[in-house]
Amino acid sequence: MLFDTTLRKDLSRTFGGTLVVILTIVLTMMLIRTLGQAAGGVVAPQDVVLLLGYTALGHLPTMLTLSLFIAVVVCLGRMYRDSEMAIWFASGVPLARFVRPVLRTGWPVLLVVALLVLFVWPWGNRQSADLRDRYEQRSDLSRVAPGVFQTSRDGKRVFFVERESPESLNARNVFILSNDGTRESVTSARGGHLEQVNGERWLVLERGQRNELDSADGDKLLSNFDTYRVLAGERALKKATSQPPRAMPTAELLRDPTPRHQGEIAWRLGMLFGAGNLVLIGVGLAATNPRRASNWNLLLALLGFVVYFNLINLSQAWVAGGKLGLGGALMLLHGGALACALALVWWRDHAQVTRWLARRRRAATA
Repeated sequence: MLFDTTLRKDLSRTFGGTLVVILTIVLTMMLIRTLGQAAGGVVAPQDVVLLLGYTALGHLPTMLTLSLFIAVVVCLGRMYRDSEMAIWFASGVPLARFVRPVLRTGWPVLLVVALLVLFVWPWGNRQSADLRDRYEQRSDLSRVAPGVFQTSRDGKRVFFVERESPESLNARNVFILSNDGTRESVTSARGGHLEQVNGERWLVLERGQRNELDSADGDKLLSNFDTYRVLAGERALKKATSQPPRAMPTAELLRDPTPRHQGEIAWRLGMLFGAGNLVLIGVGLAATNPRRASNWNLLLALLGFVVYFNLINLSQAWVAGGKLGLGGALMLLHGGALACALALVWWRDHAQVTRWLARRRRAATA
């Protein structure tokens, strides 16, 4: 009882501290990337926090799995370095006995990972895609922030306007630079407003001038106008009829077992099975020599995590491409990883027992 309680408390503390550090690092990187997307006009600035939350939910299973894996390796590695493991081994406690308290500590984390990859992952991807699509399908004028130069979706026009509010359809001091490859034009106007005709929005400019340059022969044309119409480039907002597999619910993927859908299922189940296998692998990889002040076991464990995670992505590509079946991919990768984890624990156990018996024999003969 004391053995289980002590180990579980140590694992819980290590897992909590590791998760906080990983969350801080990953969220900082995600925030920088999301702010860059907002600055580049990919997402709306007011949706940055919401998009960051959806993205964090999508990466949370990986962060939880990595935190639990590192917690197992660090916690058991510390026990090796402090000679606590030698005491437990001398008391008749094998390394396999550590598997039960480790799993009892990690099963809530594994349950959360299962819920995230099976239900929250597709929901977060749908919400993120909807945010990007709604912003992408807005008109060029409505995407422009007042006082900021903004490029149109096709990259052929640059807008600059002043507006009273982002929701207003009226603008003043409008500047438009257009380049379609053969002609370059600069249009400026004192004011303008939006009109919708046949599902398309037109920007109607008032009291301005247009300077046009023909790139072929270098001819220039300067004209003044009282009213000038420019297509703002938006049609009525249409919701996508098809969704990528990563944004589809798990039940819908199971009902339509196409190769791409099975590839997504292989990834989701792979994340769950991989989290459980990594816990067992961590028990075997935590062994270290207390006479060596090094963390090679932790570096080796992190390398194993990276290789395993990349193999999960590779198995998804194989299943989606029809090179391997869903059952075969799961059995080959995760069944093989489970067999390796159990073999590693068995080898560590028997290696410890063999060394202990050898020391006893040497002491008896001496």
